[in-house]
Amino acid sequence: MMKVLISGCNGAMGQVLTKVIEEIQDMETVAGIDINPDRNNNNYPVYSKISSFKEKADVIIDFSNPNCIDLLLDYGIKTKTPLVIATTGITNENAEAIKMASEKIPIFQSANMSLGINVLINLVRKAATIFNESYDIEIIEKHHNKKIDSPSGTAYMIANAINEEFNNSKEFAFGREGTNERRTKNEIGIHAVRGGTIPGEHTVIYAGMDEIIEIKHTALSKKIFAQGAIEAARYIIGKDTGLYNMNDLICLSDE
Repeated sequence: MMKVLISGCNGAMGQVLTKVIEEIQDMETVAGIDINPDRNNNNYPVYSKISSFKEKADVIIDFSNPNCIDLLLDYGIKTKTPLVIATTGITNENAEAIKMASEKIPIFQSANMSLGINVLINLVRKAATIFNESYDIEIIEKHHNKKIDSPSGTAYMIANAINEEFNNSKEFAFGREGTNERRTKNEIGIHAVRGGTIPGEHTVIYAGMDEIIEIKHTALSKKIFAQGAIEAARYIIGKDTGLYNMNDLICLSDE
């Protein structure tokens, strides 16, 4: 039986993950960590600090907040527990800390745990190599009205993946306002929409002369992110130290 510790268990994604794990026969949630431990009636103990958790977990799945990352990494290193970090809004400092910690424990980190969105990223990379500089590239992301970070971590993942195909020569243009400047060829436009209960939608537009190509992914519920995190958890247990992501999991699926 795989024992899971959920960080951020009382948040929206933590609760979705809790319900998905309840339906899996070979997996159980042994405890949760949340700054609001009494918010929900969970069927497992919930602690306000990870240092209060004295049992043993096979893996930690994190859907919390970037402010919790350092304590989570310290605990993972101390107890030699693999981590799946699915928290969005990761800062450059967080990313560096995660990279350093991965030299001591296996860590799986992705801003988006959907298999589909990571297939999309591979597709937009390929499109960038084919269309090269002859097409303008715009990214539109849509999320629910409670999402804090903007643009989404996934939008950054997509933009960075495309930019790598251009040797990181592109500049990101966030939204557009004003009438003084035309769009330049050196831009990747990134636009954010917030409203209602949209789980997540990302569209990449390649606009050329007399034709438009759109590559789009729509999440119909948060459940797909929980399922992806669970697959990541299964993957990371038993791995050597290092930093892993969805590309590693996708390659495993291809084999």
